Amino acid sequence: MFIYNWLYTFGKYLTIMGRVFSRPERMRMFFKKYVKEMQALGVDSIGIVLLISFFIGAVICIQMKINIESPWMPRWVAGYTTREIMLLEFSSSIMCLILAGKVGSNIASELGTMRVTQQIDALEIMGVNSAEYLILPKIAAMVTMMPFLVIFSSAMGIVGAYATAYIGHIMSPDDLTLGIQHAFVSWFLWMSVIKSLFFAFIIASVSSYCGYTVEGGSVEVGEASTSAVVTSSVLILFSDVFLTQLLS
Repeated sequence: MFIYNWLYTFGKYLTIMGRVFSRPERMRMFFKKYVKEMQALGVDSIGIVLLISFFIGAVICIQMKINIESPWMPRWVAGYTTREIMLLEFSSSIMCLILAGKVGSNIASELGTMRVTQQIDALEIMGVNSAEYLILPKIAAMVTMMPFLVIFSSAMGIVGAYATAYIGHIMSPDDLTLGIQHAFVSWFLWMSVIKSLFFAFIIASVSSYCGYTVEGGSVEVGEASTSAVVTSSVLILFSDVFLTQLLS
């Protein structure tokens, strides 16, 4: 029974995505909604991304300095590990999990409310492809903005590490700089961006599906919002394992 329900849900998801990825009937209207969604889903998320990344970068640097410090270790190792953690995992994967909670619940609740108030039905009656009209701008905006959020997150994490050096005097700024510059592999940055593109698609498409297929009332909208966050998070974690193995 579980396998049947999973296959039915997956098939319904693919059907809706097939309707989503069709040519927009009015390109001008699409670009207008696309820009609006970039503001709502991407630009409005910059604040929380920068705030969390700053403190996580600071905490990672402190933990590395305190717990790895040894006469046998170079003094720059805390800066090196902070850079690697921010680039390889936090800014791409953990930050996307956080955004799945913020952005995913927003998308699911918005579309779910439109469904239960019959606004989507009204679009269908007027002959509008509601899946493409409502969901495609969200997916396109999320995929566009996520790499920028990842880069901002990595940069702010490094700023947080420098704050511990200059304000907290945890370590010398020169040692931190030496560690951040040591053996830098530019592919790690590209790998982080590539992973974020997949995660952005998962967040936007799964959350849109959960909201678009709501049946019932306000209670079901809340359940769809929760389901969107949980499902997106699980899929991000699963895909992170495969993408890391594939890209490394």
